[in-house]
Amino acid sequence: MSQFHLIAPSGYCINQDAAQRGVQRLLESGHQVENQTIIPRRQQRFAGTEAQRLNDINSLVSLTGENRIVLAVRGGYGASRLLESIDWQGLAQRQQQDPLLICGHSDFTVIQLGLLALHDIITFSGPMLAGNFGAPELDAFTVEHFWRALRNSTYSVEWQGNGPHWECEGQLWGGNLAMLVSLIGTPWMPQIEDGILVLEDINEHPFRVERMLLQLYHAGILERQSAIVLGSFSGSAPNDYDAGYSLETMVEFIRSRLDVPVITGLDFGHEQQTVTLALGAHASLIHNDSGSRLTISGHPVIKA
Repeated sequence: MSQFHLIAPSGYCINQDAAQRGVQRLLESGHQVENQTIIPRRQQRFAGTEAQRLNDINSLVSLTGENRIVLAVRGGYGASRLLESIDWQGLAQRQQQDPLLICGHSDFTVIQLGLLALHDIITFSGPMLAGNFGAPELDAFTVEHFWRALRNSTYSVEWQGNGPHWECEGQLWGGNLAMLVSLIGTPWMPQIEDGILVLEDINEHPFRVERMLLQLYHAGILERQSAIVLGSFSGSAPNDYDAGYSLETMVEFIRSRLDVPVITGLDFGHEQQTVTLALGAHASLIHNDSGSRLTISGHPVIKA
């Protein structure tokens, strides 16, 4: 049994039924779910006032107890507004004692990357309450990979990727592409050399994905990595105007500009089926004719 502590630093949870369904599923699985009163909270498009959402993050400093999983209710937008006021030092000291297992994705990526950039704190890019645990049908793949990441000091994810044969090791980082790009030039952008950068996004046309990848390329960030892994890009279908330009042709163009390998096809992102990745952990990547495998270690886990 684990203790889930909910946070809502981003957008209002428009699908209240999904969030309650997620809570119920966790409870029925024998877990505790704390801080449920934040679920209906709303201020304009946000999940509460700036002060309320900031308190969700800063109050983690005083959260006690073992095996606490901090779970974001949903993404949306709003976390970027909080970055200047987050108690980064307090969170770092809290994580040195008995690490919280912090999980979310999408808009939450900026807070995860801030923790990584400022204090090398590892968090999990994975499912959230409403969109995943509260989905109409709970995805067994997603749940299995979530617990695989949180319970095992070393774990692997495997998929049938596309790209050149490659083997490398490095620090695993990334998350939502748009949120990562928004941090370029700020204190909350990790300065990682020879890392394995994993990216995903939703509702971005292929040319917008390309533009963001080119921004990372022009900033020198892509070339400093050992490998780039692309997850899911939901809602990126081309239209008639594209005349054959697609996500696939965009990836080929990016590959033509890079010496760093780009491996695609990982189930990671806004789809119902997603792996959980320990951002900031050590990872080794192997891609060959047999497929792709990421092996991840050095992250906090649930104590037996």
